Amino acid sequence: MDIGLVPELLVTSLGESLDFWCGLCGFEIVYERPEDKFACVGLGRSRVMLDQRGAGRDWETGPLERPYGRGVNFEVHVPAVQPLVERLRAARWPLFLAPEVRTYRVGAEAVTVEQFLVADPDGYLVRFQADIATSPSDMA
Repeated sequence: MDIGLVPELLVTSLGESLDFWCGLCGFEIVYERPEDKFACVGLGRSRVMLDQRGAGRDWETGPLERPYGRGVNFEVHVPAVQPLVERLRAARWPLFLAPEVRTYRVGAEAVTVEQFLVADPDGYLVRFQADIATSPSDMA
């Protein structure tokens, strides 16, 4: 599998993060180093590394306060968003942005997607997105 970019997120609790990413969002552990409180999780072609802060080497460039990851969201392509939304709602996990259908211009094409955003236990935003249609763009 060709993976070009894999973010590594500092997390407060690896266990809570795995409950969210794997238990609620459908990711699976690709590999882990329990002695370092580290895991790489994957869903389809997406990968995220989770590293518990203070358990091993941390790459902190400045003060770290919640919510982590301000100014970034991680887009994850899924076949459909509704099953994931239903799982999160059943667990009473709040959505940052309710499901919506949006059309974006991508070069000469218009891509229509269904998407929603949810924050993980540390506040990292994850945007789950499913393609609905692609057509020639008439967007100005």
